[in-house]
Amino acid sequence: MAATRRFDVVVFGATGFTGGLVAEYLAKVSAQEPFRWALAGRNTGKLEEVRQRLSATPGAIAPELLLADVNDAVSLAALASSTTTLITTVGPYALLGEPLVRACAENGTHYADLTGEPQFVHRMREQYDAVARKTGARIVHSCGFESIPPDLTVLLALRELRRRVGGLVLDASDVVVKGGVEGGGGFSGGTWHSAIEAMASAREWWGARPAHPGDHVHAVKTPFFREDHWQRWAMLMPSIDPEVVQHTARVRGDYGHTFSYGHYLVMKNPLALAGLAAGIGGLFTLAQFGPTKRWLLSRRAPGEGPSAEQREKGWFNMFVTASAGGVTVLAKMSGGDPGYGDTAKMMAEAGLCLALDPNLPVAAGVITPASAMGEVLLPRLERAGLRMEVRTLRHPEAAGA
Repeated sequence: MAATRRFDVVVFGATGFTGGLVAEYLAKVSAQEPFRWALAGRNTGKLEEVRQRLSATPGAIAPELLLADVNDAVSLAALASSTTTLITTVGPYALLGEPLVRACAENGTHYADLTGEPQFVHRMREQYDAVARKTGARIVHSCGFESIPPDLTVLLALRELRRRVGGLVLDASDVVVKGGVEGGGGFSGGTWHSAIEAMASAREWWGARPAHPGDHVHAVKTPFFREDHWQRWAMLMPSIDPEVVQHTARVRGDYGHTFSYGHYLVMKNPLALAGLAAGIGGLFTLAQFGPTKRWLLSRRAPGEGPSAEQREKGWFNMFVTASAGGVTVLAKMSGGDPGYGDTAKMMAEAGLCLALDPNLPVAAGVITPASAMGEVLLPRLERAGLRMEVRTLRHPEAAGA
């Protein structure tokens, strides 16, 4: 990457709901940690409206405005070459994301998005990983609630596990990790559209998932159990999160001799958990057929989202148990509104981390939050208000099913 670029961070999509929240958070942070930044999009008028809104933030550095369009490769190349890191909230990514990934990979620009679409991530890794590794770009997908809480909480747990059992023991051990997530909050039209598109193409993804011959990374497949240390019932959760955590283990190479991970939706009430599973199953079924998929998409328009009052009520907990070498570590990350308030903070801090922080891991390519930023991201997440805790037990067999 060039030694100096015009901007440290550019936000593409700031006129949208989530992008606007990312810009608002960056404006607040710029009063404490100066950086060079800009907002990019195809409508100068709308970008100016966002900038005017941000000007009310005391001490904030005003962003510059840049014109760029996902359908204009020349504008995207100019955009990518102007900044160290490009943050994009423009989705669905399967439809609109590839041109930005290509521009960043080719220009050695770090990239962060919010995608929860595994098909898109797999395709980007297949097509642009080698290019990004050659240019030194870190293409980092899933930098919001999907999938920073699971990816970084597992990293937190494994760091403590290594400290407890020693590096030699951990490197020779079969490491078993389970993650459980619970929360409450609203969702935007953009997230709704991305989720329906991901469900609609899920069968294609499951049939075309990449093979990893001789892989030391595996999935925990216990479908339903009671985890006493979480004091919750757990059910396997189909999402991009386990794919992210498992790829982190492959890229980092320090998660044990073998590494197994299972990702779960958790609740205190098993009947409520079963009911939620049935609802998700119903949406999945409707998304498979053209007429019902279009009906689902019409329920919410992109750009709509929960009010500030609704976001204020949002919350989440991310639980992790990690076992190896006769020790089990319990880690937890907690925060506020998962879909928007805290997602915007996670996204912004990830972008700043990629742009400004020294001592990042050496990995480049189409990678994950924990493999691209690692422990360096943790204090930034704490600054954003996320809470983390770790404790250790001595009997891994007591950690659940």
